[in-house]
Amino acid sequence: MNQVLYKNTKISFTDSGEGTAIVLLHGFLENKKMWTDYVDLFSKKYRVITVDLLGHGESDSLGYVHEMEDNAKAVNKVLENLNIEKAIILGHSMGGYVGLAFAELFPKKIQKLVLLNSTSKEDSEEKKTNRTRAIKAVKQNYTNFVSLAIGNLFSENNRTRLASEIEKAKAEALKTPLQGIIASLEGMKIRKDREELLRKDLFPVLLILGKKDTVLNYEESLPQIKGTSVQLASFDDGHMSQIENKEELKAVLLEFFK
Repeated sequence: MNQVLYKNTKISFTDSGEGTAIVLLHGFLENKKMWTDYVDLFSKKYRVITVDLLGHGESDSLGYVHEMEDNAKAVNKVLENLNIEKAIILGHSMGGYVGLAFAELFPKKIQKLVLLNSTSKEDSEEKKTNRTRAIKAVKQNYTNFVSLAIGNLFSENNRTRLASEIEKAKAEALKTPLQGIIASLEGMKIRKDREELLRKDLFPVLLILGKKDTVLNYEESLPQIKGTSVQLASFDDGHMSQIENKEELKAVLLEFFK
């Protein structure tokens, strides 16, 4: 297992293939294993790095709040360890928040940025309240919270079709320690609004959205890229495009990576 230390905290990662570096960042309750199919495909042409974010997968928790900036600095530690000076960053959901924090902290290290089912906007007051409720819920019934949270990420019409995939996602999510869950919820709740970053045109950005996403409302997500050069790709399903729209997503990403 590849690992580095960030603030004396173990960060786990994988490194495959050769060429332009692509860094894949998972979302909340996920880990680097979610990218297996994508690594197999992308590593034929690119150097692909996957990272377990703080308190997820095989990476340790740092404390009681995992700020997006700390996650970004942990990712940077991995890149320094691998002597990678510039990379394409792709983040799913919370991984996108980390990608944006990375872009703000290390703009010269980003070649391109992909926000997959993610947003540059900070949490609304309602969402902050919901995260506080989620912290209470996960403390009361960990298994129930995780199972419900994962199921709700898929569009309703896919919950039967992708039942086995959903069960796999739940099984991986249930490996996430309680501290990692709470610290990530706290970190997402206080993250900065980085919409301004999309307007600076520092590097190519691709935003990928699901029209039936129950986490990020599709219509409410569009204004952040109005008047920018950000590219948009839309799918007809939910928050888990990497599973719900796997083949279409692969095609879109390979085109953007060129």
